[in-house]
Parts: sequence; C-alpha cells; structure tokens
Amino acid sequence: MKILMVSMNSIHFVRWTEQLKDSGHEVFWFDILDGGRAEGLPWVHQITGWKQKYPSFKGRYFLKKRVPFLYKKLSFLFENNTEKVFEKVLQDIKPDVVHSVVMYISCTPILNVMQKHSHLPWIYSSWGSDLYYFKNIPSYKEDILRVLPRVNYLITDCKRDISIARELGFKGQVLGTFPGGGGFDYNETDAYIKPITERTTILVKGYQGRSGRAIEVIKALELIKIELELYQIIVFGADKEVENYITEHGISQKVAVKVLPRSNFLTHAAILKLMGEALVYIGNSNSDGMPNTLLEAIAQGAFPIQSNPGGASSEVIKHGENGFLIEDCNDSEAIKELIVKVVSNSGLIEKAFIKNQNNIKPRFEITRIKTQVLNAYNEVLKS
Repeated sequence: MKILMVSMNSIHFVRWTEQLKDSGHEVFWFDILDGGRAEGLPWVHQITGWKQKYPSFKGRYFLKKRVPFLYKKLSFLFENNTEKVFEKVLQDIKPDVVHSVVMYISCTPILNVMQKHSHLPWIYSSWGSDLYYFKNIPSYKEDILRVLPRVNYLITDCKRDISIARELGFKGQVLGTFPGGGGFDYNETDAYIKPITERTTILVKGYQGRSGRAIEVIKALELIKIELELYQIIVFGADKEVENYITEHGISQKVAVKVLPRSNFLTHAAILKLMGEALVYIGNSNSDGMPNTLLEAIAQGAFPIQSNPGGASSEVIKHGENGFLIEDCNDSEAIKELIVKVVSNSGLIEKAFIKNQNNIKPRFEITRIKTQVLNAYNEVLKS
C-alpha cells in the first residue's frame, strides 16, 4: 500500500512514521510546512523544497521578518500554492491512502483537494488540543466541521477525542487510540530508573503560554516550604514567563528550585533520566490530549500529578491509586494539597510505582503499539 503522510517535521511525527519501516508499505511524506528533510527517515520518499518560487531570493527573509503583514499579502509572489502542489503530488504518487497528522497544519490546507478526490481514503490523527481546545474557537471550529465529514478514518491519542469527533461530524471508522509518537522503547530507558528510596526530586513541566499552567504549580510549591525541605524542585522546559515568575517572586529563597529553560535544549534522553530520578512528576495545563510526558514519567517510575482536561488523563490515572488528577488547573491551593499528600505517604508512592510498572507501562511498549498501529493501517487496506 502507498501511504502519503501529510505533516510538519517533528520528533513525534518521525517516531510515528518509524513504525512503518519494513512493514511492506511504501511511505511518502509531504512536508506541509516545507521545513526541511527529516534525517531520521531516510527510507521515506520525502517531498520537501516545494514552497518557495525563488529559493535564492535574499530579500524574502527580510520582508517576512520585518514586515510580516506585507509579506503575507504578497506571499503569492514568493510561494507556490499549497493546494496546487499537493494535487500534483497526488497525481504523481497515486497513493492508496492519505494520512494527515494534526487538524490545522495538515488537514485544513488540503481539504479542497481531498474533497475533489472524494474516492481517496483519508486518515486523520488527532493530537493534543486539536479538537478539545480549538472546537471552542469559532474560526477553528468552522474548519473542524468542514474537515471531519470528509475524513474516513480517525486515530486519536486519547479516547476522549473519539466522542468529540463524532459530535462534530466524523462518521468514519476509528482505527485506534495510540500515543502520538507511537510506543516507547523501554530497553533504552529502563537503565535510568532509580529505586524510590533514592529519589528526592519533584519534577515540574515548565510550560505556560496558551495552555500550560506551570506557574500555578510554582505557586502551590511556594505554600509548602517546610514540607519540601528534603526535596529539590526541578522545573524543566521552563518558558520565559515561568523563569521570570520564579526570579521576581524569589522562589529560590523559599524552596530549593532549579530551572532548566526551554531555550536551553534538553535531549530526550536527558529528560527521561530526570524522570527516572524524580519521586513526583507534575504536569499542569488547561488543554491537552494524552501527554507523552505523562506516559514517560509513569514509565520512569515517578508518581504523576497531572491535569485532566476533558478526562483524558483519567484514562491512565486512577485518582489516589497510581497518581493524582488535577481537576482545576488554576487552583494552586488544591495542587498544594495533592503534593503534601504524596510526599507524606511513602506507602502510596510504592503502590503507585508497582501498579504503573506492572499494569500501565506495558500498554505503551513499542512492539505492542507498533503491532496495533500496523493492524490499523491494514484495516484501511481491507476496506
């Protein structure tokens, strides 16, 4: 089967596509943002370098950087039309299925072409806030309502989004719910797992911005200086807003905190090592699907405290058994209470560790997920 992937270049996209290597399928990739080749996928037919009419035109970058509104208005002079290029790609490749990853980046720009080719099967992968957040914004919802009735197959990263997609017009077949980047290779990461008795770190995901709510976690930690005397706080991937809050409010004088800024790139292995050393992991946001960082923290043995937008996180966390759920991402007082409960209950941490290692972690193992994913693609082939 010829599979044409439509996506931006990202680590999750590369990991997902790696599952198709040596599967017997011929895989093509239309780089929808034309961001450059994916070096991790040398076996994939990559369609890149298509966007700029005059790649060597030096003034283009100046215009885009200094006068973006003018560049946008004049973009038709510098850039090829995405729909026309994509239609030519369809004519040249003649794929058996198109698989778009993420709604607004990879579905909306090619919708008109896919409607013209109504016989061509179309898979849509919903990730993160794709449906849950953007369905509440009228302009984005309009696109969702146009795309979903045309989509034939759906893959989600959480079960929550299946019902949302149905409510918004999807009438096709659900192929499954899988982590956005595919399964996890525990052979590589188990070496980072420390015994619980050796862990004294509380690890906080430092995202703020549109959906992240790390500052609310920092506020909660401020309130329990005495309870945290034996622990170090590490805030990783910290946005500038989070860095500024920690500095301006003198958080380091209240608790032992180390900030690892988002601007200082941490390798994936380094993050997994931090998780394998953390007693508690805290992720907080107002919108997400199934966070890969949550699944990784669980696999690495950290006790998870995670926000639960739309009930997504409750698909892997049973509150009070193998983790805690934050039901109001803005309630620092409630978050504080959850942290106190964890650090004062070693028995709970031990039980959660055992349940997560034995029951939750195996569900997302790379070989298991890969088999399920390949079966999903084969369902399309049978149809």
